[in-house]
Amino acid sequence: MQLINEKISCESNPALERQDMGKLREPLEDMDCGLPLALEVMGERWSFMILRAAFNGVHHFEDFLAAIGIARNILSNRLVRLVEHGIMERAQMEDDRRKVMYGLTPKGIDLLPAMLALRQWGEKYGLGVPSNPVLVDKRDALPIGPITMRAHDDRVLAYEDLQWRDRSEVGKPDTDCCGPAEEELRGWAKEMMG
Repeated sequence: MQLINEKISCESNPALERQDMGKLREPLEDMDCGLPLALEVMGERWSFMILRAAFNGVHHFEDFLAAIGIARNILSNRLVRLVEHGIMERAQMEDDRRKVMYGLTPKGIDLLPAMLALRQWGEKYGLGVPSNPVLVDKRDALPIGPITMRAHDDRVLAYEDLQWRDRSEVGKPDTDCCGPAEEELRGWAKEMMG
């Protein structure tokens, strides 16, 4: 990556300074965090493709196979994992006990905003155009807006508006950010500054 191979400081490159989220950094070695835990469950392509199919009304093993072109063993493995993690549920059909039906749980439905954000990102930077069909609001039949980060008062936030804070400093807007200095973070300053 170009940034790591060059000696760069925020003083010599103002664009880097704007990208800073404050002096406090998220402890990146900490695996007891939401992102690594979510990636442990969902962090590969087929799990997302199965969820996409489930959001589109696919419920049966054979239908998943046909809809997304996945190998039987991979589909079986991913469905087991999604059920184990409470993202999907598995139920035997009432009329034919040999058949099962898979459905999204509330925990699985909560992944929809993340999936839509990834889709919108792919449309913007991969396809370059919105996909078809278009996801719309049922009431107005108009496309949904971009998935955004919002403040507690519903303001749309940009990357520049974000800052890490120690939990004890939350809600104190005029307080200087606390935490270790960049140089104190294990390996971060050396790798970035040379």
